[in-house]
Amino acid sequence: MPAPTKPLPVAIICGLGNPGPEYALTRHNAGFLAVDELAARAGVRYWKSECGADVAEVKIDGQDVLLAKPQAYMNTSGGPLSKLARKHHVAPAAILVVHDEVDLEAGEVRAKFGGGLNAHNGLRSIADKLGTRDFSRVRVGTGRPPGKMSVADYALRQLKGKFAEDFQAECVRAADICELCVSKGVDYAVEHAR
Repeated sequence: MPAPTKPLPVAIICGLGNPGPEYALTRHNAGFLAVDELAARAGVRYWKSECGADVAEVKIDGQDVLLAKPQAYMNTSGGPLSKLARKHHVAPAAILVVHDEVDLEAGEVRAKFGGGLNAHNGLRSIADKLGTRDFSRVRVGTGRPPGKMSVADYALRQLKGKFAEDFQAECVRAADICELCVSKGVDYAVEHAR
């Protein structure tokens, strides 16, 4: 029986979201917002289009990292990411995906490696295209929708006021945890990022 895969040093940080202004400040765009924060910290002035994703090369704690925002919609984001990984010779275990997570309370951000897909269409697409679930994740908690609202409506609703402010602060925290994954390793971030 093969030993379980361990996370490798992070080479690609992929934020999940949907392109277009109508999705900009929605819970489903947590990954885009966190990656935008990382880009701002690194002084990125220009994103280039590569393999169906917006990408920017940055240094985080002295390490070269490729930031990526797939420009396909969420449920097909695995295509651009897998093409990027092949082009840059990056193993799945060196990929960190930032995404929204309904099974974490709003305000909670956690790192993890591998595991289930939790009915998340973006994660399912990535696992299908990479051929494995053994990639790292930073999960941005959104909590579950209130009442009878569908998860899709909840994830895609534009946030305003205090909801928007709190969510943006949570995405900044996600960027912090991404940096920790790069500088100290994913295993460290899983244990210490609370």
